Amino acid sequence: MRHQRLPAAPPKEAAAALDLVMSVPEHRAGEGLQFAWDDGFEIEMEVGPTEVVLRANRAGLTSLARHLLTLAQQGVPEGAHVHLTADQEIESQVDLVLERVEYQTTRWAVVGPET
Repeated sequence: MRHQRLPAAPPKEAAAALDLVMSVPEHRAGEGLQFAWDDGFEIEMEVGPTEVVLRANRAGLTSLARHLLTLAQQGVPEGAHVHLTADQEIESQVDLVLERVEYQTTRWAVVGPET
């Protein structure tokens, strides 16, 4: 594990950013996942031939972070997901699905369109 030494007294703006506390809905087996949105969230997604770009305001970014933390909780089963629908939760021409998977080893996977 690599450690990084932080400055003794970070600037006031940086210190405020480090103090973000987020409430994540607790996973309860058999009840399904609960996803919470911050008021005023805005999320856009562009899908290009070689990259996907997500753009979001602060409320959108913290909402996405909460969704990922919800999926990352202990006990959430493989295959659990949040489906963000185009032109409803996100401004996009395609839907975005965030899904929990369990890999036996650490790996990077690039999944492209099926041909």
